[in-house]
This record gives sequence, C-alpha cells and structure tokens, in this order.
Amino acid sequence: MLTTPARRSIFWLLLIAFAAWDYATSAPVNLRLEPPMITAGSGTHASGGHCAMPK
Repeated sequence: MLTTPARRSIFWLLLIAFAAWDYATSAPVNLRLEPPMITAGSGTHASGGHCAMPK
C-alpha cells in the first residue's frame, strides 16, 4: 500500500508529465485569430473558432 506522500508525488508527476506532453504535441494558439472582446454583440460575425459562433 502506498503512503499518502507517495500517492501525492505520483499524482503531481503524472499531472506535470501530461501538461508537458500536451504542450509538446499541440499546435500553438494564435490569439490574433480571436475577435476582440469589444466586438461582442456588435452584430458582426466572429471569424475565430468559437463555440458561440453562429452556425
């Protein structure tokens, strides 16, 4: 049976490993593709990838 500090260490190691893997394999985020927040509700269609984008 693992002790609490061992389980805590394993958790943090796995979390850090997952974050490193995700950072290494995912495409970089281009924040300039997102429409500025000032245009929220202005009537113009969003050109970025949003879940609130009209279909």
